[in-house]
Amino acid sequence: MSQVIPIDDLVDEQRIGWFNINLLVWSFLAMFADGYDIGALSFAQPALERLWHVPKAAFGPASSASLFGILLGAPLLGFIGDRYGRKAAIILGSVIYGVTSIAVIWTHNIDQVIGLRFLTGIGLGGLMPNTIALNSELAPKRLRATLITLMFVGITLGSSAPGLTAYALMPRFGWRVLFLIGGLVPLTVAACLVRALPESVKFLALRADRYRQLLATARDPQSVDRLTRLARDNELQLLDTARKMRRDLRLAEAVRFELPAAVDTAADAVGLRKLFTGGLAWITPLLWLCFCTALMSNYFLNSFLPLIFRDSGLPAGKAALAATLYHVGGTVGGLLVSVLLDRFGFVVTAILFVAAAPAIWALGLVQTTFIALAPFAGASGFAVLGAQFGNNAAAGLLYPTAVRSKGVGWALGIGRFGAIVGPLLGGVLLGMNLPLRQLFLAAAAPMLVGAVAAVVLVRLCYARLGGLRLGDVPVSAEPQVRGAGAPIPD
Repeated sequence: MSQVIPIDDLVDEQRIGWFNINLLVWSFLAMFADGYDIGALSFAQPALERLWHVPKAAFGPASSASLFGILLGAPLLGFIGDRYGRKAAIILGSVIYGVTSIAVIWTHNIDQVIGLRFLTGIGLGGLMPNTIALNSELAPKRLRATLITLMFVGITLGSSAPGLTAYALMPRFGWRVLFLIGGLVPLTVAACLVRALPESVKFLALRADRYRQLLATARDPQSVDRLTRLARDNELQLLDTARKMRRDLRLAEAVRFELPAAVDTAADAVGLRKLFTGGLAWITPLLWLCFCTALMSNYFLNSFLPLIFRDSGLPAGKAALAATLYHVGGTVGGLLVSVLLDRFGFVVTAILFVAAAPAIWALGLVQTTFIALAPFAGASGFAVLGAQFGNNAAAGLLYPTAVRSKGVGWALGIGRFGAIVGPLLGGVLLGMNLPLRQLFLAAAAPMLVGAVAAVVLVRLCYARLGGLRLGDVPVSAEPQVRGAGAPIPD
């Protein structure tokens, strides 16, 4: 009698060990490099403004260019992640934005920067949905939100690194050092991920089923041979990953992994309509609105805080450090979310949305000194980035495996409309020379809208899940058996 293991039990009953730590560390480093590249341009802006004699408003399109790229890259590489694997999409995204970041070193005008930042955004956009999906599918359910959020702390720490680089290295090496580091780090990480990063066992089980579906209809002998070989290679990879994940189990070659019926392996399972079925009809658009509003405020602040603080009278070094505290606060907010989200669900995110608006507005009300601005910069990052951490984790938990990368990718992609508007609006408002009070009030306004959406989303998630804890909901209860050792149809 062959060994049969429900794949959800395989994942959820694992004890935290080296497999999980390895996944968290490498995902964290990929996110760190991602966060660095997102923030690098804002710290180079003051130098480029003087060097190329361009107005402040010109950096609005430059900052938004990478966001347009993310808008395309998130669903595109999300599709690649659902089709070819989370690992392949993560490595591809890292290579794209690493190469294009280094290329900024050789630019001579703002138009060249805009073009390269668009390409950088494609790589950045593909990284996030696939790392969320991969960690969602390899982490035990009891700690899933915690581990996803800890992974995303890498983004906020990475976003703070350009400020420290600008403070320590730019006076000696100039603005190009920001993009040299921003390119070399993700390329190095990508090379390491080829061997170090595991693939999702749930994705591998799904792909094994798709190979069988293709084999059932294949008639050409060459196609049958090729699909048989691919299916067997996939099963061996699934078994190898499962053994690394569960060293406490003795898994035989003929082990079978049982998938829940919630997993839809039909050809249209990756279609957009799946994001609005099974109780997601209102949850998906409200989650998209939460993404839009949080990213709009975040990218407004992330793109222009160093410039605003410098123009308000702070020396360039202290302006960079004050802006860095925004990301330090975000790191603390992310750690808080990682501790509380598993227990209290989206309630934590809703509270942070509510707290964000007054924290941002306060930046325009205090004296423009480092001591006065520092705590409010940290508090703004705590609330805004903490709320976005909650959005990311929720997207990774609410969608089923077959469309998880696509669900997260579309949430991030739609959210980029807000992220694109943030820097563009900031550039226009800076060009109008508005008082700081009005400038930061505009940055705070999206978080008020997001707070309303988040509160409604809490209620919908509670009604759908029967409690505060987040998770995907099965669409039927009949199990399907897939995996290593299962017979391949003739």
